[in-house]
Amino acid sequence: MGHKVVVFDIAVVRALWETRVKKHKVRQQKEAERLEKSALEKIKEEWNFVAECRRKGVPQEVYCKNGFVDTSMRLLEKIEKNSLIRQSSPSKGRDKASNPFVFELSGEHWKELPESLKEQTHLKEWHINNTLIQTIPTFIQLFQAMRILDLPKNQISHLPAEIGCLKNLRELNVSFNQLKSIPLELGECENLERLDCSGNLELTELPFELSNLKQVTFVDISANKFSSVPICVLRMSNLQWLDISNNSLNDLPQDIDRLEELQTFLLYKNKLTYLPYALLNLKKLTLLVVSGDHLVELPTALCDSSTPLKFVNLMDNPIDNTQCQDGEEMMESEQDRQHFDKEFMKAYIEDLKERESVPSYTTKVSFSLQL
Repeated sequence: MGHKVVVFDIAVVRALWETRVKKHKVRQQKEAERLEKSALEKIKEEWNFVAECRRKGVPQEVYCKNGFVDTSMRLLEKIEKNSLIRQSSPSKGRDKASNPFVFELSGEHWKELPESLKEQTHLKEWHINNTLIQTIPTFIQLFQAMRILDLPKNQISHLPAEIGCLKNLRELNVSFNQLKSIPLELGECENLERLDCSGNLELTELPFELSNLKQVTFVDISANKFSSVPICVLRMSNLQWLDISNNSLNDLPQDIDRLEELQTFLLYKNKLTYLPYALLNLKKLTLLVVSGDHLVELPTALCDSSTPLKFVNLMDNPIDNTQCQDGEEMMESEQDRQHFDKEFMKAYIEDLKERESVPSYTTKVSFSLQL
């Protein structure tokens, strides 16, 4: 029995496939038109826009008008443009890009500092952000003229003891990194004025040696795991701004009134049940922000209209994980959430300062951070 040989015309086969391709393209076009008219596509677009805003720390009030998401203003493009402007000129009258004393570095392709940096010991400022750099090298001690170390949003897990050699250091920003401790040698930077260790999530204490920092006016240790106000902070006699929000405080020390120059005190999202009367001795305190959920007692004089204090009692609202309609869960890191909270509060405080008339206190103000 022989083999059967199938004989066919190639033109017929080609015509058949061309017909199938045409039908497939028609189906694709109809599906695209259906999605374009569907409300689901608009909802997905808005959700992606909101999610991107949250990742970039944009306050909800900026992109949400009367309950509706406003995507027409191309908000993210404007914010990124403003961010580039701020990066190119972070302080008044200064162009970092053309300043030979300023070093800038950003981008996740950076995992370590360039080796050539150690030859530029004349630098006075480092601005390093959004990189994968994990350590600051010990050769930092060579930069005796250093005034500003701006190192937010990296992966830094360790600061070298040699940082104490920077006697001219004025500002240190190591916010939103992976730090679990601060070197005690930092207390030797006697001219330090601003310290920002917020958003590291795992910090539980500051070394007592930081008590030597008598020139510090600004301390931000929010979004960590402090169970009490560090003793060294209470000994910073010139402190004007203290942010210890988003921690695990159960109470405040009775000698909190040691901070005689304190003007702004942020305490929201802790576990406070009462406020000590010692707060009344802080004569320069003008803004006190606490978390209102657990408070059962507070000095009535805080609400006295004759005082300059603006007492704001915030009611916390948890941020829930939300699922898209297609079933994909929107996840965000704890640092992203804390950064979003922080930016929201900054916007609120700026708004408070810009108002022409502000009530002396607010008994209950509710902000929802849930999208």
